[in-house]
Formats: sequence, structure tokens, C-alpha cells
Amino acid sequence: MAKVDWDATGGLDEFDDPSFRRLRSIMRRLPSNPRCKLCAGPFGGVGGLLLRRTGYGPSRKNPNLCRTCFEDAPPGGLEGDIGVLFADVRGFTTLAETMTPGEAAKLLNRFYAVATDVLVERDAIVDKLVGDEVMALFIPPVVGPDHLERMVDAAEALLRGVGTGSPEGAWLPLGVGVAFGEAFVGNVGSGEVKDFTALGDVVNTAARLQSVAAAGTIVIAERVYEAVRGRYPAAEPRELELRGRSAPVAAYVVDVASATT
Repeated sequence: MAKVDWDATGGLDEFDDPSFRRLRSIMRRLPSNPRCKLCAGPFGGVGGLLLRRTGYGPSRKNPNLCRTCFEDAPPGGLEGDIGVLFADVRGFTTLAETMTPGEAAKLLNRFYAVATDVLVERDAIVDKLVGDEVMALFIPPVVGPDHLERMVDAAEALLRGVGTGSPEGAWLPLGVGVAFGEAFVGNVGSGEVKDFTALGDVVNTAARLQSVAAAGTIVIAERVYEAVRGRYPAAEPRELELRGRSAPVAAYVVDVASATT
């Protein structure tokens, strides 16, 4: 499978083939907004009403996108550079020991609500909400040319959303890792047991960076940091020894509580 160069090939067109371009052309003629940011199918108006009869509707991955482009798409996908964000609650097992199961579930649901709002607003794909961890994908044709900046902005917004840097302090100890690189993006599995996700070294790297992020910090892969250096000039450079890596990984650490907004 050939790798896609999003920037060189014009964004959304590289998600497609000629049949997808025809589909977008047809969908644009149906009323009315809001629409899926990929196929342009309408969620509202008469067009949305007609399409809902076929099972068309917003995706659970991001309601700005449709199920047809994600959950209902056939297995397969593309290879290209994407951003990956992982956020994880530090010491959740110990924290949960001080709570009833119901209290722990309520706390996680509050975290999920914050994470979903932050990520959807920035056009990320919410890949997973699992236990005390969130994984999100920032796909350039979906997010836009400022995908790296928006990914890091989402990371900071997540931390501020759980109270990091506020006078009251954080109500959840959260650490975040972000990376950018080549991945397979698409549906894996078959039948009812399939899911839209990303696979590749960048996913592992982002997960490893998150694993070393202290509460209240973002650990940013060097390639991503170059896009936001001006926003975080005081970020601490690190050479990190990550599990499964034979060589140190260059990264930068941002302490959100002390970062200017």
C-alpha cells in the first residue's frame, strides 16, 4: 500500500477514489447543513431526513463526521502521516481505591465528557475511551493544515479541562503525549467486529510519551514541537529512554500549569 502525502495531493481527495469524488458531488447538492466533513452528506434538512432512512448519521468517533465514512466503511484504509494523542490518568488504580465503584465511574464519565468536547471541537477522531485513557487521531485532511497546532492545543485544553493550572488545582491527575508520523488509518477487523483506528510506530511512540508524562504535563515529540515552539519557548528538552526503543527519543515537556495561555 502506497503512502499518502496529504499536503502534496490536496487533502480530502486523497481519502478517495473516483467513486468517492462522485459521492461528494452528489451529497453537496442535497440540503442542508451541517454536513459530514468528509463525504459532505447532510445531517440536517430534507437531505438529512432522506439519508437517515438508509442508516446515515453522525459517527460516534466525531459527530462532525458520518458513520458511513467510519463505522460503516469496509475494511481497509490508507497509509499517511497523522497525529496521535494519548491522555491517561496518573495513578488511577490508587485513586480508585479511595472511592466506591460508582464514584470512580462518575469521575471517569466526567473525564470522558471533557475529553470528547475538547477533541470534537478540534476535529479529532476519538479512537478510544478505555478505562482511564483516551486516544485520538488528528488526520490532516480532516483537521486542516494546522493539524499539529490543533493537536497540541487539544492536549493543553484537556489538561486545563481537568483543572490543571486553576486556583482550585486539578480534579484529575492527567498526563498527555503527542506524536506525528506514518500510520495505517482505516477499518480493521471484519463483519460486526471491526473498528476505525490507526496502526503504526507513531501510535506506539505517542503511547510511550504519554507513559512518562507527569500529571499536568504534555510530552511532545520533537517533530510536533517544531510547529509549536513559539507557543512554548520554555519547554524542557528531553532525551527519553522509552520501552521498546533501542535509541533515545527526542521530546519536549510542557508544564501546563506554568505555561502562558
